[in-house]
Amino acid sequence: MVSTLVFLLLVACSQPAVSPSPPLAPARTPVVRPITPPADPGRLALRATPPPDAAPLLAERLAQVERALVRAEPLMALEGLDTAQQTAWQLAIADERVRQALVTADGRMVRSEVFGVYPLGPADDALAGAECQNRACYRVELYDYARNRTVIAIVEPQAQRVYRVAALDDTQPTVVPRHLLDLAAQIALASPDVRKELDLPPDQRMIQQPQMKVQFQATACERSRHLCTAPIFVWGDRALWVIVDLVDYTIIGLRWTDLGASSRRPVTEQRLQDDVVTARFCDQKTDLRRSGWSLRYLLTSTDGLRIEDVRFNETPVLRSAKLVDVHISYSQQEGFGYSDALGCPAFSAAAVVAWDGPQIEAIRSANGVEGFALVQRFRSEFWPTPCNYAYRQRYEFYQDGRFRIVFVSEGRGCGNDGMYRPLMRIALADDQYTFSEWDGAGWRDWTTEGWQVQRDTTLYTPEGFQYRIVNGARRGWHIAPGRGQFGDGGRGDYAYLYAVRGDADRDEGESDLPTLGDCCNTDERQGPERFLTPPESLERAPLVIWYVPQLKNSDTPGAEYCWADSVLNDGVFVPRIWPCAAGPLFVPVGGE
Repeated sequence: MVSTLVFLLLVACSQPAVSPSPPLAPARTPVVRPITPPADPGRLALRATPPPDAAPLLAERLAQVERALVRAEPLMALEGLDTAQQTAWQLAIADERVRQALVTADGRMVRSEVFGVYPLGPADDALAGAECQNRACYRVELYDYARNRTVIAIVEPQAQRVYRVAALDDTQPTVVPRHLLDLAAQIALASPDVRKELDLPPDQRMIQQPQMKVQFQATACERSRHLCTAPIFVWGDRALWVIVDLVDYTIIGLRWTDLGASSRRPVTEQRLQDDVVTARFCDQKTDLRRSGWSLRYLLTSTDGLRIEDVRFNETPVLRSAKLVDVHISYSQQEGFGYSDALGCPAFSAAAVVAWDGPQIEAIRSANGVEGFALVQRFRSEFWPTPCNYAYRQRYEFYQDGRFRIVFVSEGRGCGNDGMYRPLMRIALADDQYTFSEWDGAGWRDWTTEGWQVQRDTTLYTPEGFQYRIVNGARRGWHIAPGRGQFGDGGRGDYAYLYAVRGDADRDEGESDLPTLGDCCNTDERQGPERFLTPPESLERAPLVIWYVPQLKNSDTPGAEYCWADSVLNDGVFVPRIWPCAAGPLFVPVGGE
């Protein structure tokens, strides 16, 4: 399923003229990565910063960053510089052009650092210009941690002049300073993940220091756009790569390589994440048993995280559930939007991919643990910048037999007038069901397939139920759509619901689907309606429920929704998220 950009042209003569729109972002056509995962794809680490007593250099580093931000100056910790080099970096950081390159639009200083001061060589002639011919000029390299930017200043210490300043976006200096390599090594040495992999307390002598300068150059984090390094622990005839994020001071992941030819193929953030997710969650199904529930889950190519054969206390509940698409339309430019597929990072046409595997979280209330949630996150490569997206699938299972299927958008999207319509497919376990809706006085059965949209005037039972599904024994589920009652920030689903006959001998969307429906229709034509033609009988039939919420984003201060932004925190930009959540709750009906 490919991310599809749709732009409808108005051609009728009766249409009024429209003013030119700003250039639209190009369609985010995903790259299909031909990855062959290694036999051991590695491990993704728990993103935890070590405590100060386990990494003393980190405590020193944090204090250094705080002092630099107060002084509004770049960090400086280089050793072994001669007088001319020291003068060069002092002139560079005092230059107004350099200072302007290291502040935000509102004048706040970002976290930055002098990475190197080098005498100019022949390769620098184009940047240096005629002023430095036959003069002792230096190249001062500074790194902007907040924007992954390198700032280069050409300086002549003797003349006390800064001749040129260049800011190179999305680039990192060639050489990582020694003190940062030592810090990365200490973070790795303090990691429980490293200790577990080595099966012994790690030792500084295991790190191959002579290789560090060479190997680190290939470990820049592609996805986080953070500066990363990779201490390499040699143990026997194998090497353990540990990727360390030097912005968040955490470990991203670990992988073993055999020494020899394979050690020349660097382990990077993207390769590690793609290989682990593909091998563990895309190439095989995982069984899960907890709190009376049992199920299998699998990351699909284009339909998100799929769960199947879901049972509660051994009673079948769901044949499967998945997230087929996310439609996003933008009202200010009618007919403009995307149909996003979610899925595996490799051998997939998904536009928004999984960067890690499913996580299991406890569901807690004032009464303690009530159940658990199976959570999968998906992100675009450059989120939270404009025209990039982040989503979560969340399957909630409660100890009393309730379950909820949830979609969460974390923005940011291509505008502040977007409408998100996720296509959830929920196939109930094989049985003969009667599907009903509440009409204010009682339950009215649907005799044929159909659809309905949740509105402000929709009728609910006193418990908040809109629909009921029961079998011949009068057992099944009530369905409560989201109306802002779940405490997750949701403001109401306003969902289209499609009730479809789901006989086991027909597909009806059970297999991986291509892009379904149009991104920008504002009515029931969201894709599932094709399974209603012609309408079939729903009397005592197996059921598939399609649930399509409608979530309107907002960037209004104090009322943000389905939105994300980057805010400056300790000198670097971090995402701030105002998520929106939607999804129905299924509550057991017992033998009425």
